[in-house]
Amino acid sequence: MPSTDLLLTFNAGSSTVKIGIFAMDGAAARRIGKGVIDFRAEPLSLGLTKGSQTFDMPLKAEVTDDLHGVIDEVFALLADHFDMTATRAAGHRVVHGGDRFTKAIALDAAAIDAVDALTPLAPLHQPQALRFIRALRHLKPHLAQTASFDTAFHATQDDLVRRFAIPRALHEEGIKRYGFHGLSYKFIAAELASKAPRAAKAVVAHLGSGASLCALDQGVSRDCSMGFSTLDGIPMATRPGSLDPGVILHLAGEREQSFEEIEDLLYHRSGLLGVSGISADTRELLKDGRPEARQAIDLLTLRIAGEIGRMAATLNGLDTVVFTAGIGEHQPEIRAGVAKRLSWLGLTIDEKANAANDFAIGSGESRIAAHVIAADEEQVIADEALSILRGD
Repeated sequence: MPSTDLLLTFNAGSSTVKIGIFAMDGAAARRIGKGVIDFRAEPLSLGLTKGSQTFDMPLKAEVTDDLHGVIDEVFALLADHFDMTATRAAGHRVVHGGDRFTKAIALDAAAIDAVDALTPLAPLHQPQALRFIRALRHLKPHLAQTASFDTAFHATQDDLVRRFAIPRALHEEGIKRYGFHGLSYKFIAAELASKAPRAAKAVVAHLGSGASLCALDQGVSRDCSMGFSTLDGIPMATRPGSLDPGVILHLAGEREQSFEEIEDLLYHRSGLLGVSGISADTRELLKDGRPEARQAIDLLTLRIAGEIGRMAATLNGLDTVVFTAGIGEHQPEIRAGVAKRLSWLGLTIDEKANAANDFAIGSGESRIAAHVIAADEEQVIADEALSILRGD
């Protein structure tokens, strides 16, 4: 393939999309640009980074369910900075692959329908990825497309770990723990193997608006805090994390709340926002002096530390803790709060290294290594897409 060939990646969240622009240099995908669209913003714009340059380009297209206008305009704007006629493929992050998709796949009509059939398992995220997949298929019908699944990395987990204590028939029907943020964890596992090869039993904390933890044994997923859905595990920006199912029964029965009301509560009104009543953003909560803000932060660090302890039991040991994603990479106060609650495990951090967001933040006396590693999900998507194009 010519070195000028381009590969795009689409990492769609519930309200944003991150777009990666990669040059296909032989056997490697090299990032040459990145864009982001926040669909909550008014007016809508495409933020683009190319080298040291940044651009904020307004989008005039109306946001429709099919996104045809938006995608068409995005390609036109990108064409001012890249040779978009050289685009050979697009790779997509898809949150849920169920038990069917345990590796990246090429997307044809049948595969797209199969991905759509999994929407009930990820109702907040799956439709967003499908919107971009179908929009590109409509506007660029000959463009090769691939899907990389967040759940795929966790297919290595033991059946016992994936089970809920429910009737076996329900487990066989697919009600089980799947795990998410797999693209992030796959990248971190590779980084650990390269930069900290002695990290055998590690817990990685992916801390962003959506947050989870993963137990890695020699780079292989053995447990994840998120289970059947992206609601499970630790508190998040607006999601509660682990919640006694009796609460749902109470809301539906005693309080007669509708499915829609409960869904809105769980996805949009809980988590840090619900506890604080102030904000879903840890940066704002850390600056706020009110006790409700402090309680939200303390609850977050308590649950993260507790989950790390639980995963140490899954791994039968622990030698490394890794912090990644927006909060994990950039907020020393959160990392310090977690470490303080894990001092009983022998985890202590170096204040100066932690404040600088260094790679190694563990103190010289710490019995457990602590690292900060930037995740790059788009690179994983690009690498997997290129592998499919090569026929690997």
